[in-house]
Amino acid sequence: MPLPPPRSSHPRRPSSPSPTASDTPMANGDQFMAEVPASVDKDVDFANYFCTYAFLYHQKEMLSDRVRMEAYYNAVFRNLTHFRDKVVLDVGTGSGILAIWCAQAGAKKVYAVEATKMSEHARELVKANSVGDVVEVIEGSMEDVLLPEKVDVIISEWMGYFLLRESMFDSVICARDRWLKPDGVMYPSHARMWIGPIRSGLSEQKMNDMENAMSDWYCFVDEMESQYGVNMNVLSKPYRDENEKYYLKTSLWNNLHPNQVIGTPAVIKEIDCLTATIDEIRELRVKFSLRINLDRTRLSGFAGWFDVHFRGSHQNPAKNEVELTTAPSEDNPTHWGQQTFLLHPPLRVNEGDKLAVSFSMVRSKHNHRLMDVEFTSELQQSSGKMHSPVFSKFYIE
Repeated sequence: MPLPPPRSSHPRRPSSPSPTASDTPMANGDQFMAEVPASVDKDVDFANYFCTYAFLYHQKEMLSDRVRMEAYYNAVFRNLTHFRDKVVLDVGTGSGILAIWCAQAGAKKVYAVEATKMSEHARELVKANSVGDVVEVIEGSMEDVLLPEKVDVIISEWMGYFLLRESMFDSVICARDRWLKPDGVMYPSHARMWIGPIRSGLSEQKMNDMENAMSDWYCFVDEMESQYGVNMNVLSKPYRDENEKYYLKTSLWNNLHPNQVIGTPAVIKEIDCLTATIDEIRELRVKFSLRINLDRTRLSGFAGWFDVHFRGSHQNPAKNEVELTTAPSEDNPTHWGQQTFLLHPPLRVNEGDKLAVSFSMVRSKHNHRLMDVEFTSELQQSSGKMHSPVFSKFYIE
C-alpha cells in the first residue's frame, strides 16, 4: 500500500500463536519456561507485532483510556471475593497494572506474563508499589510459560480492534485450558461484537483521495514518457488496485458520535470466555438484519464495536457485574474506537427501510493477526421495493 494503514502505530497488546506445550514444569530462576513448536515464525511475529509493545508510549495510550481503566479497576475492587487469597494469572501484563490491582485486592499470588521487554518496567512498577512479594513477572509468551500451580482467576486485557483483531484471545484460551482450575473465573467473562449502520462524510473523502492519487499517477506516467522515454502505463491497473485497497477497502479506525448510527445495531457474536474455542473465533459467518430509524439520510457504511462483561462464572458469579463498552459515545470514547466499513457510493435510505446483511470475518492468510471482512447487504425499502445486493470486501489492518 502507498501508506501504512490507519492506526498502525497504535497496536494493541501482543500475544503469540497457540501451539501445544508440555505441561512439565521447568524452573528457570523466577520463570518457568518450556520449548514448544511454533505454528508461525516467532521471529517474524515478534518483528511485526510483539516488539511494538516494548514501548512505554503504547502502554501510556492504553493506561490513559479512562473507560478501559475504570472498567477493570471496578471489576477487581467491586468483586474482592474473586481475588482475596486467590492465585491469579495476568495474560499479557504489559505495564503490570492489572497484576498490581489484583495484589492490592488481596491475591496471595499473581503470575504476570509479558512477552516483551516491557516486563522489565513491570517489575519496577511492582517493586515501587510494594507488591513484589505477591506479583511475579514472567517474560515469555503465554504458550511457552510453565507455572508451578493452577490458578483461580485469569485476568487479561486481550481485546483488539473490533474485538478479534490481533488474535490475542488465542493466548487467553491457551492459558485457560492449561492453567485455570475447574471452578476458576475469567476476567472478562463474556464478550459481544456489534455492527450498526452509519452515516459519515468519510465515504466521499476517501473516494476523492483515491481519485487524487490516480490523477497524480497519470501525471507521473506522462512525465516518465516525455522526459525519459519510458511508458509506465502498464502499471496503472496494479497501482489503482493498490490504492483501492488502501483508500476504499481498508477499514478505518474512528470514534463515531452516537448520532452517526442511523439504525438499530445488531449483536453478531457472543463469546463465553470460559468455553470459547479457537475454532469458534478463527472465522465468523453470520446473517442479520438492520432497521433504519432515521428519515432521508445516507447509508455510508457499517461500524463494528464490542463490549465485554465481568460476570464471573455460573457457579461463582461476580457480586457486582461490570461492563466495558466501545460503542460510539459522545462523552466516553475509547482508544479502541470503532471499525468503520465504508460503502462506495453511499445509499439513500429512509426510516423503516431494512437491510439484510451477510457478514464474514476471517483471519488474513498473510498475517493471522489481521482480518479479511466481507459484507453483502440487500436493501428493502419500507414500500417493499427490493434493491440489488451490494457486495463489499474490507481489510482490518
